[in-house]
Amino acid sequence: MSEFPAGSVWLVGAGPGDPDLLTRKAERLIGQADVIFHDALVGPGVLALAPSGARLVHVGKRSGRHSKDQRAIDALIVEAALQGRRVVRLKGGDPAIFGRATEELDACRAAGVAVSICPGVTAASAAAASLGASLTLRGLARKLTFVTAHARSGETLDLDWRLLADPHATLAVYMGKAAAATVSRGLMDAGLAGDTPVALVENASLPSELQFHTRLDLLPLAARSLLGEGPALLLIGQAVGPSEPTLKADRKAVQA
Repeated sequence: MSEFPAGSVWLVGAGPGDPDLLTRKAERLIGQADVIFHDALVGPGVLALAPSGARLVHVGKRSGRHSKDQRAIDALIVEAALQGRRVVRLKGGDPAIFGRATEELDACRAAGVAVSICPGVTAASAAAASLGASLTLRGLARKLTFVTAHARSGETLDLDWRLLADPHATLAVYMGKAAAATVSRGLMDAGLAGDTPVALVENASLPSELQFHTRLDLLPLAARSLLGEGPALLLIGQAVGPSEPTLKADRKAVQA
């Protein structure tokens, strides 16, 4: 276990939910862990790969329903490592994309704990794959931008809408469901056309996945009336416009 000695920490990307989208390294690390601190979005299929003797600790944060604040999570990770445990911090998607990885890396390093990152498939990639679409498109979408629409309680969403309203880019908005109206208004006020294609994907890669195609000016209505309680990603730009409609047995495709 030279890659995972006792008393060390791995921040592991659990991907978007489908266990088949884990990297081989992620599966191997999970299988060696003594303790796994996991997010709310890490599904049972991924957690089932943990050894029978591993301790699973839920530290998820979902839409204001926080079981642990970030400092408490940092402290738990460091404490377990200093006790000589092999610690996996299992994060949905990729740890380095809106995953609060920096705080946990800093906490481990400050305590003298060896810490490493195992990347994962991010939700935007999984959503595009499910849609059968490319996030980039030669001549039309030469740039890909990831943003999060999550803002702290009581704060407004502070994004540079002029920079984001690029008709030659694809914009992936994580945690965008609640902020759909703000995103639509901000981008159109900055000059992006109201008929710009938008794809909404809820529970990307899971059997419960839902897909919807709409346009930017109709995004608030679509998000409000079509999306459920699962995590949703907004993909905005010409590259994600609907192609020939297809029906999949485990998904719903809806034109809004």
